[in-house]
Amino acid sequence: MKIVFRVDSSIRMGGGHLMRCLSLAEILVENGIQISFICREHPGNLIAYLRSKLMLVAVLPYTQPNIKLFGNEYGSNLGVTQVDDALQTIEALNGEIPDYIIIDHYDLDIAWEKKMRPYTKRLMVIDDLANRHHDCDILLDQNYSFDDLDRYRGLVPSLCKVLLGQNYALLRKEFLLLQNNQKNKKIQLNQILVFFTVGDDQGETLKAMHGIALFDSSINVDVVVGSENPDNNSISEMCANLGWGYHCQVDYMPKLISEADLVIGAGGSSNWERCALGVPALVVILAENQAAVAQGLDRAGVVVNLGWNIKIEPKDYAEALNFMTTDLLRSMSKKAFQLVDARGAERVAKVLIDN
Repeated sequence: MKIVFRVDSSIRMGGGHLMRCLSLAEILVENGIQISFICREHPGNLIAYLRSKLMLVAVLPYTQPNIKLFGNEYGSNLGVTQVDDALQTIEALNGEIPDYIIIDHYDLDIAWEKKMRPYTKRLMVIDDLANRHHDCDILLDQNYSFDDLDRYRGLVPSLCKVLLGQNYALLRKEFLLLQNNQKNKKIQLNQILVFFTVGDDQGETLKAMHGIALFDSSINVDVVVGSENPDNNSISEMCANLGWGYHCQVDYMPKLISEADLVIGAGGSSNWERCALGVPALVVILAENQAAVAQGLDRAGVVVNLGWNIKIEPKDYAEALNFMTTDLLRSMSKKAFQLVDARGAERVAKVLIDN
């Protein structure tokens, strides 16, 4: 069985596309499936990281994005038309007809998928925007809105198998291995982890750090950033001055999350990583696709949603930390464990293998 991933490997969306696909790919490899990736060579891409995980990668050439071609936030980042991208992808397949092409890319939709239909047996789409039509056999949305289970009605074919929600969250196997030990952890607010994205965090990491310093600069803090964060020098300097841990472009996030009593971060797919390890979070919305899930998790008592980043000041972080009592942290941790069991990648792999 052969499966090809067409993935956005850029860090403009925090690298989340690639990381969740890599989690699924590693499970599939363990089941004897032949895997390869097709990625475009955007600046700051994560192709080298993908290859470091022993994945085969075919690289499409980078073209400067052109907003005039598309007229929307997502499509303008592709750099070529969807038809051109499909033609380049077909060429990268080198005559092979895989059992599945899995697409995880906000810039691609039904136009690309229809073009690819003759060159694969089946198509699977990973999405969380629900803002465009797809021609696929399987659609996965691990970040679905808690309020709308029918959000893809009319956007996918009637026979499409739709996998919705955190039971299908694509997490690395390390989260499952760490989970049992976490359930005996006695949580008190002694260790904070700050992590928003490996891409541009819009200044939120530095803002949160100043908020923590206002609350208690002597508390233990680990800060994780990507190599392209424009505030890296200021962040590393502040960490050094306060004796906090500074971590850049790491591959040991499960360990850091498991050691934390509270995470301050974005409202995206990292939610499911934190939930799998029962770690409470103060969550900030950095992008539209994070809003619904952040609000839903707040209502479920799993996170405290501070809202949109542009409305938040350091003092808001300090005030929120003052409300994080031991009883509240332990309640949030218990509810998080109940929400995510870290077996989502196994479930999705089984769907692919059995269909």
